[in-house]
Parts: sequence; structure tokens; C-alpha cells
Amino acid sequence: MADRGASHRARRPARERIGDGLAATLAVLALLVVGAPPAGAGAPLTWARWQHVPGVVDVAGPRSDGSLVVAAADGLFLLDPLSGRREPFVPAASAYPGAGSGEPYLALSAGQRVAAASCSFGRDDLFVLQLKPAGGVLRIDAQAHAHGFATVEGVESLTGIAFDTVGRFGHRLLVTGPSRGATVVAAIDCRGQVTRVTETAPVLEGGIQVAPAGFGAFGGDLVAPDELSGNLYAIRADGSSATFARSGLPAGGDIGVEGVGFVPPGFAAGGAAYFADRSTPGNPHPGTDSQLRLDSASLGRAGVRDGDLLVATEGGAGMIDVRCERACQVTELVGGDTAHGEGHVLAVAATPAQAGKTLPEASDLGRSATVQRWLTWGGIAAIAVVALSATGLFLARRRRHR
Repeated sequence: MADRGASHRARRPARERIGDGLAATLAVLALLVVGAPPAGAGAPLTWARWQHVPGVVDVAGPRSDGSLVVAAADGLFLLDPLSGRREPFVPAASAYPGAGSGEPYLALSAGQRVAAASCSFGRDDLFVLQLKPAGGVLRIDAQAHAHGFATVEGVESLTGIAFDTVGRFGHRLLVTGPSRGATVVAAIDCRGQVTRVTETAPVLEGGIQVAPAGFGAFGGDLVAPDELSGNLYAIRADGSSATFARSGLPAGGDIGVEGVGFVPPGFAAGGAAYFADRSTPGNPHPGTDSQLRLDSASLGRAGVRDGDLLVATEGGAGMIDVRCERACQVTELVGGDTAHGEGHVLAVAATPAQAGKTLPEASDLGRSATVQRWLTWGGIAAIAVVALSATGLFLARRRRHR
């Protein structure tokens, strides 16, 4: 009896060691397959360099067919948000001579009606800032035909364009441009009639946007960034302006906040945000000529909600989330890198047909969904094999000790 008891006590620790080893192996394999626990809100994100587009400078959309419009050195292109397929739309010479060195920012019409002018903007009509003449705005219809639309007099150039989708500015097209050390904000109706909103707005440049009605006290205002100070301004329909947030990001010429864009309804259920990264040789942030992309799931895990404002810098494409309710709250999302951001930040919600079909983040970041599924099922199979092998080893040893 004493010998059998000693043998039993010797075998029991061995079984426990086998069990502990099996549990540890399963835990390690589970981490390899499933991945580490997701990062919490506030964890840094990274833009995906999704598509290479030479001379990319802005993105607008989506059109009624779901495609995005991209402004680049060689003209305007239609970009499929799922496949990434790019098709020529309008050559640069037809749309904006000299676009390769300029910033022909875009605004796409959703067909809004301007009651005061008794007309409507055409659905999918695209409006492009022209380099020549200074202050010129070009209209490009859905069939890619270019038409002169309007000219804002007394500005050095035009540096911002957006539609009033809320109505405080009469559902007109808004443009901004520098003049005598300040900024002119002008509203243009669907007949091309120009009305000055103000000639004394703060210095502004880049992708501007009208805030949705739910954006706290600034709903319906024109939201614009100032790269020099890092301030974010709200310009009201009466021409007055206010600083509603400070970005907290690096500031300065070719460095500070450049583009803004609001997160649309339904974004949390699927979609992505886009930002242009233009190659700028010799710049501290040289860029890569890429259409940057961040999927809605990643942004949602970082705390982004429908109705928030996304703000990105020119130098590095760093990005923050701004939420205005009773007060405005700023959260950093993306740390800057070598990117050279331009134009608008465009957040697009997936349509029901696109839901669940959104492309993975980028060719140089992460795995495709198909590969991930294979890795997941392969890992599950590996766990099963290891578990069965360990169990067989345990049973074999137990039989030998009997």
C-alpha cells in the first residue's frame, strides 16, 4: 500500500503538469489566432495607404452611384470605395489648368434646392476651385461636361469649398479665400449669383464643412481650420465667427490642421474615412501620393460617433475627433507620420448593399478578410490537434503507470 500510495502521489503531479502545459498551450494559440484584446478608446490609429493616386489633392462624394470623386494631378477620377478601382472622369486640362501644382478642392452636390433663387443644384454636379482665374469656380455635371459657374471678385485665390446642407446659408455653395490679411466667405446660389457673407473672417485654408444641426451651439455654422494657429472656427450666416476648439496638434504653415469632415448618420454600421496624402518632395512631410483610409470599425473602437467632426493636419495627417454638445471635447485619434495631407476629410457610410463588403484597411497594413478567416480556422484546427495530442500523451502515460 505504501508503495502504491507513493506511486500515486508521483503520478498526480505529472498529470497536473500535463494539464497545466495543455492549458498554457491553448491560451497561447488562442492569442495567436484571435489576437490580443482590442485597444480601448483613445488608442492610436494609423491611416492605411489604401490606393496610389499620383498628385492626389482632394476627395468628395459619394455620388448617387456610390463612387467617390478624386482630384489628382492628371484630372478627376471616379473611385470605387469597395474595389478601389479608379476610372478617368475629367482630364486636368479641361477642369483646372495647372492642377498639378495647385489645390483644386471639390464639393459634390446632393441636388439641394435654393428657395431664394427658385432653382436647384444638379444631383452629382461637381464644383471645383479654379486656379485661373483667381476666385473662379467650375461646375462639372454628372456626364463630365465642364462649365464656368461663378467668380468671386477681390480674392487672391479660393482655398475652401463646401455645400450648406443644413440651410443656415440658404443651401448655397460656400467658398473661402484670402484677401488683405483676412478671409472672404462667399455664398453662391444655383444660378451662379455670388453674395459675400463676410470679408473679415479669420485666416483659413483647406477642407471646410457645414456642421450638422446636432453639433452643439455650432450646428449649421461653417466649420473651418486654421493651420497657423491650430484653431477651429465656426462662421455664422451673419458673418460673425468664433473659436470653438483648439486642435492641440502641431501648428504652422504646411503643418497644422488642414481638412475637416463630419461623420454621417449610419457610419457606425459600416463605412470609411478618406484623406488625400499628396507627394511633396523636399517637404519635412514628403507624402506618398496615396488615398488614405480608415474604416468605421477602427474609428468606432476609438470612440468616434455619428455627428462627430474629424480634423486632420497637413503635416503628417494626424487626426482628432471633436464632439460638441454642451461643450466641445477633443480626442486625438491618429498620430502624425510622413504623410502630407490635403483637402477634405471625407467620412462615408456604407450603403446596405455595401455593408459587410468593405475592403480591408490597406495593402501595407493588416491582412485581408479572406486570409484572416483562413488563419482563424487554421488556428482552431491547430488548437484541436494540440489538444488531442496532449490528451493522448496523458492517457498513454497513465496506462504505463498502471
